[in-house]
Amino acid sequence: MKIENNSFVVTGGASGLGAATVRNLVKLGGRVVVADLNEVGGHALVAELGEQTRYIKCNVVNEDDARAAVQLAKSAFGGLHGAINCAGIGAPAKVLNKDGTAQALEVFTKVVNVNLIGSFNVIRFAAEVMNAQQPNEEGERGVLVNTASIAAYDGQIGQAAYSASKAGLIGMTLPIAREFARIGVRIVTIAPGLFETPLMATLPKEIQDSLGKSVPFPSRLGRPHEFAHLVQSILENTMLNGETIRLDGALRMAPK
Repeated sequence: MKIENNSFVVTGGASGLGAATVRNLVKLGGRVVVADLNEVGGHALVAELGEQTRYIKCNVVNEDDARAAVQLAKSAFGGLHGAINCAGIGAPAKVLNKDGTAQALEVFTKVVNVNLIGSFNVIRFAAEVMNAQQPNEEGERGVLVNTASIAAYDGQIGQAAYSASKAGLIGMTLPIAREFARIGVRIVTIAPGLFETPLMATLPKEIQDSLGKSVPFPSRLGRPHEFAHLVQSILENTMLNGETIRLDGALRMAPK
């Protein structure tokens, strides 16, 4: 899949890994719909990057929002060639509270809804648009990229909801790849480790440094442009399909 002159939707695109992805796609000549609840960040990014971008307020769990985001790419840019799901949340909570009472079910449900169901919501509408457009010379109509986490494999105490939601993304990657093979749509999932994100930036510097040193090599936090570069590689390499790629510097997380 060529990036130049093709169109993409990036959910969670107003900040962090999503914003880095948007910037890189535009740098490479792509046209991007920034889909995010963060209106301030979304409008600022469009003002920075110009006419190759559009912003739409989007709650990925909402059917109308997800449909509108992919349709904006079609109406504004003439098609949809890639959908990159970066929208996600984390809400650390143990299954049992300190007093021994059960965790509120809504805590678990909200994380799974946003991270897993929200990503699926975007995928289904993106695939619908891709299926209706002409394939390129490789027979390819589009590429889907999901953002999981190494927590799907090495979930820590308090990450039951987060780990389950990210493991769900990994679990649906191969079945979707097999289904969409007939229409020429690929899907790949990235499982990042510890990265420099707005959430990470809220931690004290000494804690960030300590977390970075826990990574075998390179012994630092991942940088958003490294995530964006992997997205680029997935889009450009047609043989990548149905796989989850860890992007973590060989990190394996401890229980807590």
